[in-house]
Amino acid sequence: MAAPAPTDDRKHDDRRFLGRLSLPERRYLADALRTETVGGVLLLVAAVAALVWANTLSGSYEAVSDFHIGPAALGLDLSIQHWAADGLLAIFFFVAGIELKRELVAGELRDPRAAALPVVAALCGMAAPALVYVLVNALGNGSMDGWAVPTATDIAFALAVLAVIGTSLPSALRAFLLTLAVVDDLFAILIIAIFFTSDLNFAALGGALAGLVLFWLLLRKGVRGWYVYVPLALVIWALMYNSGVHATIAGVSMGLMLRCTTRDGEQHSPGEHIEHLVRPISAGLAVPLFALFSAGVSVSGGAIGNVFTQPVTLGVVLGLVVGKAVGIFGGTWLAARFTRAELNPDLAWPDVFAVASLAGIGFTVSLLIGELAFAGDVALTDEVKAAVLMGSLIAAVLASVLLKLRVRRYQTLVAAEERDDDEDGIPDIYEEDNPAYHLRMAEIHERKAAEHRERAQLAGAPRDEADRPA
Repeated sequence: MAAPAPTDDRKHDDRRFLGRLSLPERRYLADALRTETVGGVLLLVAAVAALVWANTLSGSYEAVSDFHIGPAALGLDLSIQHWAADGLLAIFFFVAGIELKRELVAGELRDPRAAALPVVAALCGMAAPALVYVLVNALGNGSMDGWAVPTATDIAFALAVLAVIGTSLPSALRAFLLTLAVVDDLFAILIIAIFFTSDLNFAALGGALAGLVLFWLLLRKGVRGWYVYVPLALVIWALMYNSGVHATIAGVSMGLMLRCTTRDGEQHSPGEHIEHLVRPISAGLAVPLFALFSAGVSVSGGAIGNVFTQPVTLGVVLGLVVGKAVGIFGGTWLAARFTRAELNPDLAWPDVFAVASLAGIGFTVSLLIGELAFAGDVALTDEVKAAVLMGSLIAAVLASVLLKLRVRRYQTLVAAEERDDDEDGIPDIYEEDNPAYHLRMAEIHERKAAEHRERAQLAGAPRDEADRPA
């Protein structure tokens, strides 16, 4: 007989920060982060490969990166590196758009009270790195153009770090990290759209907007078939690219249009279904290829030394390492204090600081913004990329140390979350208020007791002693 649905105790935790997730949210989170973790490991491998390739066979690396391909008549005669940044990352931002839409209508951001804390934390986690960068460059007479570079968080790279160091975070901390990244992606998209839009081609922009309207109408009418949407998406992307607006905006716009709520008879919403199909392409192909053609910078002793002596690069490093950690932790603490949200008693504020430090891994979007901010200066672009790599590495090491200090506590919490003694597919922690669960557990214990009494008899114990209750 199927077990009854578990009770959701979140109504008891309205003011609890980092409290237990609902079971559907926990399952979605586990599925999403599993793909992101694999993608993060591939991203890490691609970054290392890019560094090795660029520092051993720099001529071939530059030749491949600068090789142009595509129809010039359509304005798409782009270099391989350009295709990776503007084309492949549009897939990444498409998935980000779906994630954001789902969080807003069905996830942690649907409740304004619950959303307030992670949104404030994410905003502070973007404002503080920008402020650190501005201060460093104001004091050092550096360029202010790169203020947005250290504001981004790379969730895939952060999860890859967790996989490498062998640390499994409790679901509440993982959800907090993912929510931070989703909000972070939203504001990164806005930054790209507002501050890195070149001269507009209104004809192409109008065509792109018309394509987006058609995309939305087809979705509303329930039209199905990849052979309809994929060609239309390519046309919208090409028009958006030629309009002067960064092409990744096309991806996130289409992602936001998908329906992410379920209807009668649906197990998963269309948005979740498409995200499930596209996320492996984004995490396993698009983002690693972007890293391969963007992370190839010189790592000589002189180049590394320059990262810590030039105001632009030092601002990026300090923004990622110091700004992110202080901004997210400070924003979280202030939001919790003013909303009177109580921290989950199973966790402590040092856990929040460790996750905030982990969010200092910028990488993918930071590299993209670095390319956009210093597009006219190849040398400075490479220096900024080196700073992003160095800052992300330092943040990863710092977070790893902090997380390892609490690894035994995390292992205990994860084991409790995953325990399923009645083997019904629902973690026991979600069934504590379910009478049927306790009746099943009683039957299980009675069977075990009978089995042990039988073993005791076979071992030679007297029957009356074997039957004696413990």
